[in-house]
Amino acid sequence: MPSALPLADPAPADGLLPSSVMDAAASRHLGIYVHVPFCRVRCGYCDFNTYTSEELRGAKRSDYAGQAIEEVALAGRVLRESGLPERRVSTVFFGGGTPTLLPVTDLAAMLASVIDGWGLEPGAEVTTEANPDSVDRDYLFALKAAGFTRVSFGMQSAVPHVLATLERTHDPKRIPLVVAWAREAGLQVSLDLIYGTPGESLLDWEASIDAVLAENPDHISAYALIIEDGTKLARQIRRGEVARPDDDLQADMYELLDAKLAAAGYDWYEVSNWSRDSAHRSRHNLSYWQGHDWWGIGPGSHSHVGGVRWWNVKHPSAYADRILAGLSPAAGRETLDAETRRVERVLLLTRIREGLRIDELEPSGRTAVAGLIADELVNAAAALRGSVELTLRGRLLADAVVRRLLE
Repeated sequence: MPSALPLADPAPADGLLPSSVMDAAASRHLGIYVHVPFCRVRCGYCDFNTYTSEELRGAKRSDYAGQAIEEVALAGRVLRESGLPERRVSTVFFGGGTPTLLPVTDLAAMLASVIDGWGLEPGAEVTTEANPDSVDRDYLFALKAAGFTRVSFGMQSAVPHVLATLERTHDPKRIPLVVAWAREAGLQVSLDLIYGTPGESLLDWEASIDAVLAENPDHISAYALIIEDGTKLARQIRRGEVARPDDDLQADMYELLDAKLAAAGYDWYEVSNWSRDSAHRSRHNLSYWQGHDWWGIGPGSHSHVGGVRWWNVKHPSAYADRILAGLSPAAGRETLDAETRRVERVLLLTRIREGLRIDELEPSGRTAVAGLIADELVNAAAALRGSVELTLRGRLLADAVVRRLLE
């Protein structure tokens, strides 16, 4: 089952935010995340807040779009009454779960409510995740007509035995079909991969990379498999039924991926993400790492506005009860202090290519970074000459570079 929500302060029933969120609000983008918590089957590795039909217990998929639309209206009201300036939405992302298990008319209605409530910035990015076996040509064309600009397919692997271990249900031969249909509809295409699955060899992984490159997607995400407590896969590993992922092999897989994508012309811009060019980066995900504002719609969704973070009740039936009662579905929230925000900024910005300005670090942090740069330059200089004789010269070069960085 999905992992537990974090402990925090109670969230107010009306959802109103403290006045601190207004500080520099006009300089922050606003994104909307819509969580669709439904899956046809539960994959053994997954601990996301998702539910199969058997797990819904009193909630109905057919009611969900209306409930999400009610939260969209609540979000608009809360942001206005909390004093935030009017902002158009820059990105919308439908994730899950499998959003495309819902009728395309439901996704279109939820997106329309966002557009009606806030409007979209010119060139706004609107994405939905999709399983390759959950859409057809007509569905993808309908997404484009509704205003979607981008689709992210959960490919995960091109190797049948790897997909079987992950309990993914699609046939890898379907990937070229859905990519072609999405392109025909005029949608940008992202393909998602997972590496380090038990039993997956380096050759298996290379086959998946080659299959992705054969489709020439606009964007590629690749995530190392993490074994989450409470999942079926964690229990299988604990019982010795499958092997635990090997950290060294995962590192080799990452290096192979990065080398092949770079050779194919893809631009690395975040730890787990590559794009054909800067125009095809996932702007929605970048907004998380850059500390902008987003409102998460749906059960278990997390939100962040101006240093206040909150999360909704998890089960779809509890979510429905709160929405139908006219209450905020938030289960808890926290207001981040200045030190927490500073540390989070360092952690998040160091994930992306542009990184963090060294003068944003405290003096001890600058010294530590300077030492790391010096060591790297020494190692690089020695490697270029095949000798350690350049150690002193390398250190002098490193010192000059670091002094310039710290000016």
